[in-house]
Amino acid sequence: MKSKIFMYLFFFAILLVLFQYMNEKSIFESQEKKINLLSAKMTKANDSIAVLSDKVSELNYFTLQGNENAMTYLENLGMDPSRVEQLVADAIYERNFDQGGNSLVPMEGMYGKWMVNKVKFLNHRWVLADFSDGKYWGEMVLEYFFDEQNQLDLKVLSSVLYPN
Repeated sequence: MKSKIFMYLFFFAILLVLFQYMNEKSIFESQEKKINLLSAKMTKANDSIAVLSDKVSELNYFTLQGNENAMTYLENLGMDPSRVEQLVADAIYERNFDQGGNSLVPMEGMYGKWMVNKVKFLNHRWVLADFSDGKYWGEMVLEYFFDEQNQLDLKVLSSVLYPN
């Protein structure tokens, strides 16, 4: 009788071990599939990041901070490029508070006063500016430079008003 109990316990233990093995094997295979799927997604995401990084580098070429020659030019004048960007942007935005709107916009406001909404620096000389009066909007190219006394001078080179 004792030997039969041990035999049944032995078979039960073998069945339990076999069940555990099969269960762990399926869990392992499932996790392996998840790991492979996530690795493929990560590779795809890294490729997308690399493509976007290249595009950002391309787009930053025509900016003051992305143009090494423009930054060197300003540094040779003893100016910090990021500080120059801030000074010029502030000077452009401050003109929004002029009587009748921003005096840099070379046209009369039709719906209200013209306000510059956004500026983008191209290099150490030119800025693109977006302006609007609330209904109509346009863009302009500004030239900026500093004279011998480091006084900022802004000049409108060209502008366009988009049809409504």
